[in-house]
Amino acid sequence: MSLARRAGPEDAAEVLRLRQVMIDSLWSEGGAGPTDWHAESLPTLGERLAAPDGDFAAFVVDHPGRPGALAALAAGTLEYRIGKAGNPHGRVGHVFSVATDPGARRRGHARACMEELLRWFRARGAGHVLLNASPEAEPLYASLGFTRDPDPSMRLLL
Repeated sequence: MSLARRAGPEDAAEVLRLRQVMIDSLWSEGGAGPTDWHAESLPTLGERLAAPDGDFAAFVVDHPGRPGALAALAAGTLEYRIGKAGNPHGRVGHVFSVATDPGARRRGHARACMEELLRWFRARGAGHVLLNASPEAEPLYASLGFTRDPDPSMRLLL
């Protein structure tokens, strides 16, 4: 039995907290980034977590030392793109938020969450799964079978 479970709407605030842990570790250069967006994001996240048949899922591990807190998170969406060879139905998983509470690292919690998220993608027919990896997280993803992709990504902020 996995340590991870599907997150529900009651987990929304903790999911946001762990997402902020991930954001801070990647982009805040050692400091805490702004959290004023959490209050506005919380209702939408709660709605998405309450929709078990939707295209979004988050898997979490409860913090063993802090009741009501989460130790780890892996969240992703299932998207439709026009099919192609190797993925004729066009279902693509995208992992966009994996985080572990600093006090609960190196215990396999993120792996347990990722394994459940990958099961969820497979059960919904995803042809492949995409993610962005920090150098610290790359060994975990490689051990799960991910490889580097030469995707020529670009971004436009709207």
